[in-house]
Amino acid sequence: MEYRCRLGTPDGAVIESVYAADNEAHLRRELEHKGLCILSVRPRRGIGSLSISLPQRRHIPAREFLVFNQELATLLKAGMPLVQSIDILRSRLTNPLFKSVLDDVYEKISAGTALSDAFASHGDLFAGVYTASLMAGEKSGSLETVLRRYVAYMKIIGNVRRRALAALVYPAVLVALSLVVISIIVLKVIPEFGDFYAGFGKELPFITRAIVAVSAFIRQQILLIVAALALGAAGLTAWLKQAGQRQRFDRLVLRVPAVGSTVQKFATAQFARTLATLLGGGIPLVSAIEITGRSIGNHYMRHQFEIVGQKVREGEAFAAALSAEAVFPPVAIKMAEVGESTGALGEMLNSLADFYDEEIETDLGRFVTLVEPALLIIMGLVIAGLLLAMYMPLFQLSGVVGQ
Repeated sequence: MEYRCRLGTPDGAVIESVYAADNEAHLRRELEHKGLCILSVRPRRGIGSLSISLPQRRHIPAREFLVFNQELATLLKAGMPLVQSIDILRSRLTNPLFKSVLDDVYEKISAGTALSDAFASHGDLFAGVYTASLMAGEKSGSLETVLRRYVAYMKIIGNVRRRALAALVYPAVLVALSLVVISIIVLKVIPEFGDFYAGFGKELPFITRAIVAVSAFIRQQILLIVAALALGAAGLTAWLKQAGQRQRFDRLVLRVPAVGSTVQKFATAQFARTLATLLGGGIPLVSAIEITGRSIGNHYMRHQFEIVGQKVREGEAFAAALSAEAVFPPVAIKMAEVGESTGALGEMLNSLADFYDEEIETDLGRFVTLVEPALLIIMGLVIAGLLLAMYMPLFQLSGVVGQ
């Protein structure tokens, strides 16, 4: 397979070239042995003589990664050496990307590199909380325990996300079906009625004329409307990628009634459980806060948490630093204060995360209970209004025909 590589030479020059290799891991090792600094490696795709370089999203399936860590912890508990454990597990993988990564990890730890450094060398492919946990396990000599704690953490996070998505599936299906039905009525049914009524030469009711005109406009300008929506979505995406704009957007999200409080609870539970996992693995508080900040999904709360980390680094108490940033809930501040004063900050953070996980599930259940009938009613009223507007002239058909 061919790869397009961007490399730095020992004399400081940057070059781009195409190399052939069995997989990316082998190519990286070969280039490193030549003394080259790897800036980027991308698969090279081609059709005939035309070569097209396509960016490829590097992603390892969460389930396969979870199973790998469970099996690694089991092998380590059984007394299997780390290098031999990795060698056994890499041969059983089915995902080609993960297998190539583990091949590289195996080569590095065989050469004496720490396991955490071997995984960290693959950049953003692995979360900072994972590599930090590995580092803590290596330093404390309890890698198997840390791996099991990380697996438990990932299972809880995954369960929360699955419950949240499951609660939103039915409303999303209702909205999608509503849009499909309305689109069929507007683009297919209404034009047929419009042509039918046009043959009578009689002025139609205002609401019927308005809906027919809207339908005609949408059909005539459908490409322009689609292009405008695409440009709007692209513009919003580009705006969010600008420095500071994502923080502003996420701050606005926190102010949305009902939605904002749930987002705040989810981000709080996320940072509490991540921080508790790192502290439980032996990571110092300042380093744990820095790593945890990068795992918070809401960018505004992430920024505020980074400020908290800076204050803690300067010697301020964690609870006091949280209290100074108004974005964090009072319950979180109080529980952090109790945890600090009793020396059980990790346990209190886990309890806080459990508390907000239950709150989120309750909020989502309440949301679905209210939204489902509301969507059905709105969908019914819109479709009924459209059909009534179309059939209204039929009620006057005898008068129309008699003219």
